[in-house]
Amino acid sequence: QVQLVESGGGLVQAGGSLRLSCAASGSIFSINTMGWYRQAPGKQRELVAVITSGGSTNYADSVKGRFTISRDNAKNTVYLQMNSLKPEDTAVYYCNADKVVLSSGRWYSNSWGQGTQVTVSS
Repeated sequence: QVQLVESGGGLVQAGGSLRLSCAASGSIFSINTMGWYRQAPGKQRELVAVITSGGSTNYADSVKGRFTISRDNAKNTVYLQMNSLKPEDTAVYYCNADKVVLSSGRWYSNSWGQGTQVTVSS
C-alpha cells in the first residue's frame, strides 16, 4: 500500500509564499514522476508542475516563474515552493505519483494524496 500525505497549505495574502510538501510512505523502492495538481471550485483538476526521478521539470504556464517543484528521492518527498501567490491560485492542491515501485516488486500507478487547501486573499 502507498500513501501520499500533503502538508503546508493554508491562508496567505496575495504576493505571499507557501511551501507544500508531499511524502510517500511505504516500503518504496522507487517513484517515477511526481507532481502537483490543483482543483478550484467548479473547475477541473489541472496540472501545476511535475518532476521526473531524474529532476526534469514541467510547469503550467500560469505558474512559470513563480512556483518551483523539487524532490528528495531519499525521502520520497516532493515539494512545491509557491511565491508571488495570486487569488487565482486558490485551490485544493493534490500530490500525484505516476508509478510507485515497492521493495516487494509490487507497483502502483497514479497514486493521489488527500489534498491540501491553499487560499490566497486579495
